[in-house]
Order: sequence, then C-alpha cells, then structure tokens
Amino acid sequence: MERDEDNLLEDGNGIVVGESSKPIQSNDNSEPQLHGGVDGEEASCLSTTLFLDHVGQVILTFNSDGLSWEKLHHSSFNLDESICLGRKVAPKAATKIKFSDVYAVEFIDYGLVHEPNLLNGGRSLLGNDHEMYRFMVHGFQRSKTQSSLWVLAVYTFCHKDLQTCQMWVDRINASLNLELGRPRNLLVFVHPRSGKGSGCRTWETVEPIFSRAKVKTKVIVTQRAGQALHVMTSTSNKELYSYDGVVAVGGDGFFNEILNGFLSSRHKAPYPPSPSDITCPVDGNSSFVIHHGSSETVAETASYQNEDQSPLLSGARQQNGSGFSNSRTEDGSCNTDQDCDLSFAKDWFRFGIIPAGSTDAIVMCTTGARDPITSALHIVLGNRVGLDIAQVVRWKTTPESKVEPYVRYAASFAGYGFYGDVITESEKFRWMGPKRYDYAGTKVFLKHRSYEAEVAYIEVKSEEKNSTLERGRLSGRVRPLRSSNKSERVICRVNCTVCNKKADEVSMGSARSVPYPPPEETRWLRSKGRYISIGAAIISCRNEKAPDGLVADAHLSDGFLHLILIKDCPHALYLWHLTQLARRGGSPLNFKFVEHHKTTAFMFTSYGTESIWNMDGEPFQAHQLSAQVFRGLVSLFASGPEV
Repeated sequence: MERDEDNLLEDGNGIVVGESSKPIQSNDNSEPQLHGGVDGEEASCLSTTLFLDHVGQVILTFNSDGLSWEKLHHSSFNLDESICLGRKVAPKAATKIKFSDVYAVEFIDYGLVHEPNLLNGGRSLLGNDHEMYRFMVHGFQRSKTQSSLWVLAVYTFCHKDLQTCQMWVDRINASLNLELGRPRNLLVFVHPRSGKGSGCRTWETVEPIFSRAKVKTKVIVTQRAGQALHVMTSTSNKELYSYDGVVAVGGDGFFNEILNGFLSSRHKAPYPPSPSDITCPVDGNSSFVIHHGSSETVAETASYQNEDQSPLLSGARQQNGSGFSNSRTEDGSCNTDQDCDLSFAKDWFRFGIIPAGSTDAIVMCTTGARDPITSALHIVLGNRVGLDIAQVVRWKTTPESKVEPYVRYAASFAGYGFYGDVITESEKFRWMGPKRYDYAGTKVFLKHRSYEAEVAYIEVKSEEKNSTLERGRLSGRVRPLRSSNKSERVICRVNCTVCNKKADEVSMGSARSVPYPPPEETRWLRSKGRYISIGAAIISCRNEKAPDGLVADAHLSDGFLHLILIKDCPHALYLWHLTQLARRGGSPLNFKFVEHHKTTAFMFTSYGTESIWNMDGEPFQAHQLSAQVFRGLVSLFASGPEV
C-alpha cells in the first residue's frame, strides 16, 4: 500500500508515528483493530505501524496464515545478517513469515532499538531516543545454498506503546497454539562422547530453541554404554506416555540403543522366518527358487497346511496392524500400566535425533542436512515422517551355539563382511574419534577378505512394468543392473508420494499385519557363494562419504529392504564400486558382481566361523539371522529431505 510520508507526524522524540497506533484503514479509533473472527471462521487481519530493528518503520499485518510487513521509510538501510545462537540469521530484507515457520514469540521489555545504516546523509527516524518496547518473532528460513538447511530468523518489532506490543504477542501466541502436533514435553538423552565428544556442546547450542518454544525437557546425560537402553526398557508405559516423544543427541548407534529400548518390550509381532523354516519344507504349494551364484537355478516346493502353521507366523502373535497392542480407554488413558502398550506410537509419539555422531545417516535421510539447529527446529515445529524399522533375529552366534532367538531392531542398515569387519576394527581405535572409520576401512579394504554364506529372500514383483529397481540375476540369466531410463526413479523427498501411498494403505486397513504376502503367494529366492559384503538398507543411508547413499531411491516408509550382495571380485573392481558410492550421481550397483534385490524379509547363514554384523553402526554377532521390515513402525520429528 502506498503511503504519503508528508502526512506522517512526529512525536516529541522525532519518532515517525503517523497512524502507528491505528489500523491502516481510516477510522477514528486510536487502537489497532482486528477484522474477521478470532476463531478463524473468517480471515483475521490486523495492521499496525511498528519499527523493525535494523530495518526501519514497517506496516506489520496479521494474516490468516502468518505475518507480513511493508517498509515505510525509503532511505537506504542495512541488509547485513545478524547472529543468533552462533549462527547467521536470515537477512532483514524478508517481508513475511508463516506461522508454521514460527516456533516462538517473546516480549523483551523496554530497550535499545537499532536503526538501519543511514547512507547518503539520510535522516534519523528515532532522533536521540533509541529505546522502545520490543517483541521478537523467532522462526526460520531455508538456506539459499541448501534448501534442507534451515537458518534461524529473528525479527524484533518495536513500539512506544506497551499495550500494542503485548497485544501482538498475545495474538501471535494464540495462532501458534493452533498449530497441531507441536511437542510440549520431551525426554532427551545426551551422549557426551558421540562423534568428537561434542554431545553436551551440541545440546547447549540447541537448548535455547526448546526454551523459547516453551517445550519442557527432561535431560539425561548418559554415563555408560547401555544406560539409555536400560532407561527406555525400565520406564513404565504410563510415564513414557506423559512425553510427546524421545530425543537422542548423538549418532545413529545411540539412536539405535534408544529405539531398541523402546521396542524390545513393547512391540508385539511374530518373528521373521528362521533358517530352519526353509531347510525343512513340508508338502504344499508355496514355491522356493534356489538361486546359486553360478547362475544355476533349482526349484523346490514347500508350503503349509494353513496360515497358523506358516513359519512366517512362527513367533508371538501380533496384536493389531500397527504392531502395538491397544488397551486404551476412549479418553486416551490406560486402564493399567501393563495395558498401555504404546499403540499411540503410531498416532502422535515421535522420536527426534539431533546429530552429534560420526555419520548421522538417519538425520541426513530424514531432514536432508546434518545440522543440529535444523533438527531442533523440526522437533519444536512438530514435523512428522514415518520410518520403516527392520526386526532382526539372531538364531545362532556360532555354529555350535544353541538356537535361542535374540531380537534387535535397526532403522537404517545391517551389513556383514566388509561392513562388519570395519565396525569391529574401528572399536579398537575409539580414541581417534570419527577418523577411526577411515583408518579401519582402509585396513579392511587392503585385506580384501570374502566370506562364504547363503542368503534367502522373498521375491518382490515390480509394481510397474518399467520399474527401474534392479532385480539382479533371475531365471538363470543376468539382467542389466543399470536402468535404461534413470528419470523413472522416484527419490524420497518431502511429501513423498511413495511413502504417503503406503501410509494411506496402512491407515485404511488394507495392509497385512505381517510385512509379506500370505504363504501361497510367497516366492523365495536363494543365493549362495563367497561375498565381500552383504548389506540390507532400510533407507538410502545418505552420508558425507556416500552423498546419494547405498541405494539412491530407497524410501523412508515404503515397507521394503534393499538387499545388496557384493560377490567376490578382483580388488580393483571393488575399489571401483567404492568410488562410485563416494560420487554424487554414481552407479555403485551397475556391476556384474553386485546383486540388488528389493524384498520384505531375508534369511542369512554363514558357513565360516566369523559372523560380525554392523547394525546401525554397532557390532552385532550372528551366525544365522533373519530379518523383516515393518513399514512406518515409528515416527520421527522430520519431514524428509528437500533436495
């Protein structure tokens, strides 16, 4: 709206007031006025002339979805960035912000106001009086260089009238209270030795964001390995129910510890199939195709008398489709602590990760940026994204050990061979910090070891005729691992259509409680040979060493594992594979010695004496194991990467 500066008035201190305490619309009332319903039945509109710190006089307008402002003073002003929490905040040239991007507003009383830089002899707006009542709007803007990186934005508005400032604070707070899903009470675990030992410093950096957003936090700084697991396991469901979520300040391994503490005693689901379930088939009609590394194929038949006899249901019965039993009353309370089995985890309970580890692959895949402030903003703003979780069951630790199943959960990756050797070797050099992985990886690579093993996995048929998911070797012939049309790949992003489609199917009840087809529709493939590595990626596993991840088009919540089998090959070819992983836009799966299979469950048996797996960055010993994936089993405070 155009304004005539000649009609503006000045008070005794030289402050341009004009209609500073009136709405822009012409009326005789001296107070700002609202137009529209307070309850949102109509778009409310409030406009007031205020002073914006470091910018100058602006008309601030309250809209239905946020704030906007228009500069009144036309002299040159400073566009420099300010500093908040040690980070550059957004340029003051911004002219609007949505309430969904605002995490707090606070009144900061009477104090100093900074004018813009007056160039070319410009006239001061404030004269000798540089103090006014002030309130600050805290939000964020996306970085101009990386949209997934969120930059703190702080706007300080000023006015000579206390009631005017307080009215704006109350009005903005009322709108923020209408934003759904924002947490009010969180349990926070801090790993003081994560990464470079920066866990506590990382929390100190982001803690003011939680304080300003009025989020209560119970902080536990762990003192020993396994402490977070013990706390999560031993905490009563009633107490855990009092929190809106749990936040881990650390790396992927630390989050894995918290996740296992949460699920180990609460997730009610059948075990995945065990190795004996396939080696001892009975009569029926479910087919198993044995796929040997030599490209020879043999068909076997096996099946089960009914679903209850299926090895796919060989564990504890699942209580409902979510994987959590449900004994809550209509008002949401629990009849007993034992009854409260966290069915609400699918509804509103979320996990948060503030990165302070060595790799932070889960954060990279769920927010797109390995940045503590970005992650903290996702948490206080209440963002949500579903995350697949793999249930991994160890059947034997050594060939001689008894078959006693031991259950673990993984959120990003489980790997054997090269991956297990690296994690084992790195444990010897923890004093080196994150550099230990580079050192251990180099040592393991130079040894170039391979292992004899057997893998069986459920075949997943392509949902589209031109699916670009590589299927590896099938029916005795080699299919090309590189797609002829890369543009067809769907990369997981914010509001991902693939993940949302699966989430809709689950919410509509059309998805089965188990993550694989019924026995009569199940087709198993088996591969046996010598492997440099065997990996199962639940998500893309993007990180600084592999910018596209292990599988670029893996999704956060589609209900699939990506099984990657690296067969024994010459040293130079394996190096070529690794360099493709380290390059953005590389093709690490485009090798004849690489098999890539999309599946929902698999089984593994080692024919050697060594059997160390890498489970989300932590060592896990298993001579025989089986795994299955549950789609969207937990929710994270995130929205998916934007780039």
